Amino acid sequence: MNRVFLYDTTLRDGTQREDISLSVDDKLVIAKRLADFGFHYIEGGWPGSNPKDAEFFARAAKLDLGQARLAAFGRTRQKNKPCEQDGNLQALLEAATPVVTLVGKSSDYHVKVVLSATPEENLAMIRDSVAYLKSKGREVMFDAEHFFDGFIANKDYALATLRAAAESGADWLVLCETNGGKLPWEVEEIVREVKRQISTPLGAHCHNDSGCGVANSLAAVRGGCTQVQGTINGYGERVGNANLTTVIPNLQLKMGKLAVTPAQLRELTALAHFVAEMVNLKHYNHAPYIGHSAFAHKGGIHVAAMLKAADTYQHIDPALVGNEMRSVVSELSGRGNIQFSAQALGITLNNEDAQRVLNHIKHLEHEGFTFEAAEASMELMLHRLRPGYTQPFELIDYVVITERRQSRGLLSEATAKVKVGDEVKFMAAEGNGPVNALAGALRSALAAAYPVLKAVRLIDYKVRILDSANGTSAQVRVLITFQGGGHVWTTVGASSNIIDASWHALSESLEYALVKLADTPALTD
Repeated sequence: MNRVFLYDTTLRDGTQREDISLSVDDKLVIAKRLADFGFHYIEGGWPGSNPKDAEFFARAAKLDLGQARLAAFGRTRQKNKPCEQDGNLQALLEAATPVVTLVGKSSDYHVKVVLSATPEENLAMIRDSVAYLKSKGREVMFDAEHFFDGFIANKDYALATLRAAAESGADWLVLCETNGGKLPWEVEEIVREVKRQISTPLGAHCHNDSGCGVANSLAAVRGGCTQVQGTINGYGERVGNANLTTVIPNLQLKMGKLAVTPAQLRELTALAHFVAEMVNLKHYNHAPYIGHSAFAHKGGIHVAAMLKAADTYQHIDPALVGNEMRSVVSELSGRGNIQFSAQALGITLNNEDAQRVLNHIKHLEHEGFTFEAAEASMELMLHRLRPGYTQPFELIDYVVITERRQSRGLLSEATAKVKVGDEVKFMAAEGNGPVNALAGALRSALAAAYPVLKAVRLIDYKVRILDSANGTSAQVRVLITFQGGGHVWTTVGASSNIIDASWHALSESLEYALVKLADTPALTD
């Protein structure tokens, strides 16, 4: 297998996404996780641009990054200023990283318009900066900014910038598709031309403005690049950078390139979710390879085929990237979806039982329920089919009152009557809303019999109006999400009464908790 080196720039280019801001501590934690995954290069930031990045490099010197090499990012020297007096280059040296990545202009248009320099001055800036950093013992990468646009406009000058860097000792020449507007065949053709003329190892840095960031990175490797730069989950300025969580498995599983070990590749899904949590963004469920829905199957004929052979509707074994196959149950499902979901729980259903469950689900979905976003409700339905399964409690009735009192403002009170075994529990609770009060009353009624419920908490509550044309009598769907014991689950209720829909979803969430957490020692002791 031909080796491809991975260069992650999540901590620099990724943070240029408009809704991402990382603390120094966040960046240090992510850097360590990237190193553990197996990245060859980790770009930590631009030490000459802000105090946060300068602090990061000072603290990162104490990190054990294993085989990963930390890179500091900066630009070539300023026009008419020697390297020794250039503040940016001095900050790069002070960062004390083994690798320095220098961005420089490779388009004569940008040289004239942005730098207000002559083409010859820009070449001198590249030569001097690379040679200076090489004399200080650094591995130097030259990021040829706007290279593909520059190559098309003035091929000779774009190549001259690469030669200036290479002749001054650059270890890598990184061809940047900065505006993200090129198409894969253009990228591959240009990289091949560069490869024919220049022997220095080539890298690719692609943006995703035309939706081709991943494809252009793969095309660059086909053309001769042996380094790929990008970010986790494709984070980056504008619409983002090449998404490494898609690039890496495509390189390794589709193109036969060696990027990471198979064991490291199996950590890819976990890495993607980890970084999403660190940047405080919802993970994209439909991302290739590592999304929650990447190997989820809904169509009945798909699942029926996959019960016979999993590769009939999957392009890889999801375990290779640390993901898993799922069956989504809905009104579009067949018996196979139900049987597949039951098998995952250790339940064997014959065709007759599976059809009965499927018919019930289709009836409920017609009433407004949905089980795609409420897998716990679906799983609970299957658990109830287990021989000997007894529901842990029975709902008898409830009362909810909401008042606005001059002395106390808005107040909600709820009472819940629940049968647990042979005993009837009757509890009341107050809350800041009717559903909150109802949840408190129900949990109080069950707490003595099921102390495990003390460790669960409601983390999300969603209401959707299903037929808004009916006004206040419209059917509503409620999704309730709970968390506990390292698990997160969602249940669903539907009714023309929002309290009744909430009661259904709430009671199912607590019943599911008792099933899911029953054998969790830390919660039952």
